Amino acid sequence: MSLRIDAHHHLWRYTPEEYDWIDEDMRVLRRDFLLSDLRTAMSSASVDGTVVVQARQQTGETEWLLNLAASSPEIVGVVGWLPIAAPEFPHYLEVFRTSALLKGVRHVVQSEPAGFLARPDFDAGLRYLEGSNLVYDLLVFEHQLAEVIPFVDRHPKQSFVLDHLGKPQLRMNRLQPWAKQIRELARRPNVTVKISGLVTEADPANWTEEAFAPYLDTALEAFGPYRLMAGSDWPVLTVGCSYRRWWDLVENWSADWSESERTALLGGTAQRVYQLPSVLPKTCKETSNRKG
Repeated sequence: MSLRIDAHHHLWRYTPEEYDWIDEDMRVLRRDFLLSDLRTAMSSASVDGTVVVQARQQTGETEWLLNLAASSPEIVGVVGWLPIAAPEFPHYLEVFRTSALLKGVRHVVQSEPAGFLARPDFDAGLRYLEGSNLVYDLLVFEHQLAEVIPFVDRHPKQSFVLDHLGKPQLRMNRLQPWAKQIRELARRPNVTVKISGLVTEADPANWTEEAFAPYLDTALEAFGPYRLMAGSDWPVLTVGCSYRRWWDLVENWSADWSESERTALLGGTAQRVYQLPSVLPKTCKETSNRKG
C-alpha cells in the first residue's frame, strides 16, 4: 500500500509577538498547534507521514522541529530556516545537516522587497546549498514569480519546490499572468510544486472546489502529475477548511488519474524529492489509522 504524505504543515507555540502575521481574520490560529493536534488531523484523513515546514525565521525553531521529528515517527522530514544570506551559512548548514531529518531549507521571500532573489549574498548561499542534497522551498506571491524564474536558472543543479502553487490571485479570480509564469517555470525540470495553501489565498469563508479547478488544472498541464505533491498547509488551512475536507478535495480532483499518478501526488513525489523513507516506522502507520 502506498504511503500518504502531507508535504506541508506547521507546528507552533503561539505568541502574539512571534506570529504577528496572524491578523484578526485568522484569530482561530492564535493558539498552540502541537503534535497532539496534528495526530488527530492526520487520523481524520488517513495520512501516514508528514513534512513539517518552518513558520519563523529562527534557527531555534529549526532545532525544535528537528527534535520533535526525532521523537515523532509521523514526521518524516523537516524544511527549516537557516540564514542563507549570512557569511556563516556554511557553518550553520554543516551543524544542522548532522540530522538526517533535515530535508530542505526555506526563507520567507514573500515578505521581502522586490529584487531579493537577485541579491548576491542570497545567491551565494544557494550556490553553497547546491552541494548539500537539500531542497529549497520557494515561498513567494504571484508577482514574485518573475524573479523566481531567473533565480532558478542561476541554480540548475538545485532542487526547488514551489509552495502553494506560487500563491495565485484567487480572491480576484485572476488566472493571468500567473498561468503564463507557471508554464514557463515548469520548463525547469528541477522544480516541483505543492498543491497546498489555496484556501487562504481565496476567500476562506466562501471558496469552492470549482473556483480552484482552473489553477489546479493549469499546474497539472504545466508540470504533469509526477511533479506535483499534496500538502495541507495545516493549521493555516483551518481558517477556512478542515484537514479531512482538504484531502477529500485533492482526491476528488485526481479521481480520474491512473493509480501511479495518484500515488505520486499523494505521497510518492514528496518521498522522491525530499528523499523520505519508503517504509515508515510501525508506530507511525498505526497513528495514521488508515481505513482503506
